[in-house]
Amino acid sequence: MSDNVHIFDHPLIHHKLSIIRDKNTGTREFRTIVSEIAALMCYEATRDMPTQEIEVETPVGVAKCQKLAGKKVAIVPILRAGLGMVDGMLSMLPSAKVGHVGLYRDPETLAPVTYYCKMPPDIADRDVIIVDPMLATGGSASAAVELLKGYGCKHIKLMNILAAPEGIAAMQKAHPDVEIYVAAVDDHLNEHGYIVPGLGDAGDRIFGTK
Repeated sequence: MSDNVHIFDHPLIHHKLSIIRDKNTGTREFRTIVSEIAALMCYEATRDMPTQEIEVETPVGVAKCQKLAGKKVAIVPILRAGLGMVDGMLSMLPSAKVGHVGLYRDPETLAPVTYYCKMPPDIADRDVIIVDPMLATGGSASAAVELLKGYGCKHIKLMNILAAPEGIAAMQKAHPDVEIYVAAVDDHLNEHGYIVPGLGDAGDRIFGTK
C-alpha cells in the first residue's frame, strides 16, 4: 500500500470488526460497535495534529501540558451510512463541527450525484475528516472530496471501516493528496459493487432497513 493509506492493526478494532461482519449481529449492536470503531480509529487519524505547550495549575502545583493547536476539525459523513460513525468521532473531538454530504449513483451513468450538502460556514478553515463505513468503488468518496475542495478545504482525510482495493486505487488516482484510514482492506468488489467478504450494506444494518 502507498504511504497515504493507513491500515489499522489494533486488536480491539479487529475484535469489534469481527462482530459487525457477522450476519447475525443485530441492528442495535451493529450501530453501537460501528460508533466504537470510529472512536478507536479517531485516535490514529488525529495522531499528526499539532500541539502547543501550556501550563496548567493542578491542586498541588503547575504542570506543563500539551494542548491541541492549529486548525479546528470538521467531520463530514457521507449520507446515510456515514452518520453511524459521527457520534464515535464526536466522543473524541467534541468541539468538532459536522457537515453532511448526500450522494447517490445515477443508475444510467453510474456517476455520483449530490442531492444534499450542508457545511459549517468556516469549513475552509478546518481540517476535514470524511467518514463512511465502506470504501467500495471510491466514487462517492472521490465526489465528496471534490466537493470539499470546491469549498476551499486543503487538509482532507478519509476514514473508512472497510475498503476494497478498487476503491483505494480510485481514490489514490483522483486525490493522491488525501490520507486514507481503514480498519481492513478486503479482497474485491462483486458484480453488484459490494465489498467481499465485507459486512453487507452498512446503511441498512445501521438503521435496520432493507
